[in-house]
Amino acid sequence: MSPFSRYAIYYAPEQKSPLERFGAQLLGYDAFTGADLRFPEHVTQITPDWRELTTDPRKYGFHATLKAPFALAEGKTENELVSACAAFAETPRPVPTIRPVVDSISGFIAVIPAGHASELQRLAQDCVTAFDGFRAPLTAQDRARRNPETLTPRQCDYLDRWGYPYVMDEFRFHMTLTGRLEAPRRDAVLDMLRNCFSTLRIEALAIDRIALFRQDEPNSRFRIMQAWQLAAA
Repeated sequence: MSPFSRYAIYYAPEQKSPLERFGAQLLGYDAFTGADLRFPEHVTQITPDWRELTTDPRKYGFHATLKAPFALAEGKTENELVSACAAFAETPRPVPTIRPVVDSISGFIAVIPAGHASELQRLAQDCVTAFDGFRAPLTAQDRARRNPETLTPRQCDYLDRWGYPYVMDEFRFHMTLTGRLEAPRRDAVLDMLRNCFSTLRIEALAIDRIALFRQDEPNSRFRIMQAWQLAAA
């Protein structure tokens, strides 16, 4: 563990599942092993600059944010965080199920729920609150990186209270596949990714696990340390 280390609690599909392989191959990065992956050939044929389009999400691995990246609070240890993740996963709770679709969200393309899922909102809220005691306060530099001048007053309040603006009622589950794209480029890429995703034939997806990711250096990629299946109520 380096002095810099940051942690995040994400949903990541089960290792080697069709969805996990889909996302990892599109990003060119396996967050379970830390290995680079070859992009799907048909994707790079259609989109020769695919590596550039996926630069930002590749750093984080294929995931959906539940507790955004944070440095450990003073006096907290990695082992304590691992134990807290295990205890969280062992606590019985309703396991959210969504119908996943590929769509655009704030200019990005991602796997998102087809509709609102209240149990998923509750899971995300529980993650934000349960692990906040492990989060070091935001530095001024960290806060500025979130561009607070572009946020709503409520998002700014969440940023200051929870270290991330898109929590609670601002939370939107998404598993990012590209960086931000401008239309009409985004529309063409969206059509291609929807066609790719349709071959998986995933009609229902249980958000039934959490994973602890760690980033060792400012420019290094996040990697999965450990994953846990959630106990169903």
